[in-house]
Amino acid sequence: MTEKMIYLDHGASTPVDPRVLAAMMPYWSEIYGNPSSAHSYGRAAATALEEARATIARLIHAQPDEIVFTGCGSESDNIALRGVMHAARAQRSGNHLIISAIEHSAVGQTAVQLRDHFGFDLTILPVDANGQIRLDDLAAAIRPDTALISIMAANNEIGSFQPIAEIGALARAHGVLFHTDAIQASAVRRWDMRQEPIDLLSMAPHKFYGPKGIGILYVRQGIELLSPLTGGGQEDGRRAGTSNVAYAVGAAAALELVNDELAERTAHYRALTNRLIDGLLAAFPEDCRLTGHPTDRLPHNGSFAFRHLSGNDLLMHLDMAGIAASSGSACKTGNPKPAATLQAIGLDESWTKGGLRLTVGTQTTPQDVVYTLEQLQAIVPKLQKLAAMFA
Repeated sequence: MTEKMIYLDHGASTPVDPRVLAAMMPYWSEIYGNPSSAHSYGRAAATALEEARATIARLIHAQPDEIVFTGCGSESDNIALRGVMHAARAQRSGNHLIISAIEHSAVGQTAVQLRDHFGFDLTILPVDANGQIRLDDLAAAIRPDTALISIMAANNEIGSFQPIAEIGALARAHGVLFHTDAIQASAVRRWDMRQEPIDLLSMAPHKFYGPKGIGILYVRQGIELLSPLTGGGQEDGRRAGTSNVAYAVGAAAALELVNDELAERTAHYRALTNRLIDGLLAAFPEDCRLTGHPTDRLPHNGSFAFRHLSGNDLLMHLDMAGIAASSGSACKTGNPKPAATLQAIGLDESWTKGGLRLTVGTQTTPQDVVYTLEQLQAIVPKLQKLAAMFA
């Protein structure tokens, strides 16, 4: 093991920005009351909670009562899907849900459970070789009883953006609600919910230098949700549970930094990611390919497939070299299964086990990229030899 450590897994989680941490600190030791309490301690906490909600609403051009704090991004996705679909059934207004084949499992598994255990109808749209849905497929899938379309803004594995403006416009034309999982995309773009044809939107602050353990769900005014989490009636009855004031404050602070520093951050990300992409494709022109859309993609995401290699083996050797990365493989240990997302974009089994995702961050340097490329140029041939021996 090397003492050198390089973190290239910002798509999984980011470090908390020191400015975010500073904003959160008083809410553990000074302003610690339960915001649902009526006394002065509770009122102080409630004020901080509502200020955080108002900040997030201002940043995305929404109303404060459209912002729901949840426990994480996955919970935001779950509340959106379960809340809309069960409310639609209760109102007898719809029983059909549409998602894509490459949604995060927080959407994909939730949709499958709604189908298999609750009797909702589900359409799973295919994607093209770049990982994007075809609008014609979506239009053909919409039915009179379609209650919700849920398509992610950008894929967490291969980085491709989806045409969410066009999807939202199509949904609106048919009177169907549109939810987007923006958990990856929110690190690299601003939102204007006055203009976006989006009805529900999920975010997770730990993807953009905020804390883990909190999520944000935007719900446009007038949308009915049947909450899957009941209890004290917090978040206007849409998500029960004692409010996490410190994390809400951190979420607002982190999102404000995204908005303030977006141009600088994305330029930094794109320059480093392009060096990774160009370097790997030049080093392994026959045995490495970029996955996802070549340009319409997350600027901090470089995703690759290596032919006849195991993504788990790549990760293990990178970790020994001091580089933290991730793979599209479905397994963490043992024999990797073909990655479902790589299968969905049409790659055959010679490629689908060799996924590698390198996601850069604000602290990543050009020297980190050079070192990573050097290590991969040594690791890949070694693994290729081993694969040939055991073929």
